[in-house]
Amino acid sequence: MDKESTPRPPGLAAKIGAGLIVLWSILHIWVGGDGLAKFFAGDVKAQWEGFLGGTRAPIEAFVHTTDAVTANVHAHMIVNFCVDVGGYGVLGLVAAWLVWKQASWLGYLLFVVIIGIADLAFTFAMVTPGIIVLNAGTVGGPVLWVLACAITPFGLARPGVSR
Repeated sequence: MDKESTPRPPGLAAKIGAGLIVLWSILHIWVGGDGLAKFFAGDVKAQWEGFLGGTRAPIEAFVHTTDAVTANVHAHMIVNFCVDVGGYGVLGLVAAWLVWKQASWLGYLLFVVIIGIADLAFTFAMVTPGIIVLNAGTVGGPVLWVLACAITPFGLARPGVSR
């Protein structure tokens, strides 16, 4: 390979960003696993309590259904959401690998745009209106996303510039 086609390794900022993406991914894969565990335990109340507890949705004020069909639908919708969140975590690992190994703008953009849609939807639908409890997981995910988005590009080559 000539010097022009030899890829430049990621800079320190990209590696820090990739590490933050991995942390974000682990958190989201954990959500998927926890959601599956609660689903298979058959405890729809525990499933719901994972999404409540904020200032505008206290757990004790939430009225759980007593209807078996409605509870079954709730259980399946919640597990679907949790598995989707876990899937975003897997996509995050792919993005982190692309950034870490290839200093890839594609990996970065996957994280910013596609994962950003999911994370921002969660932030503005669940966190900011006070539906879900504020804790390290519910606030940490969006914080990790913002930090990774802000730091990573400083360790990638400028687009269109030969590495």
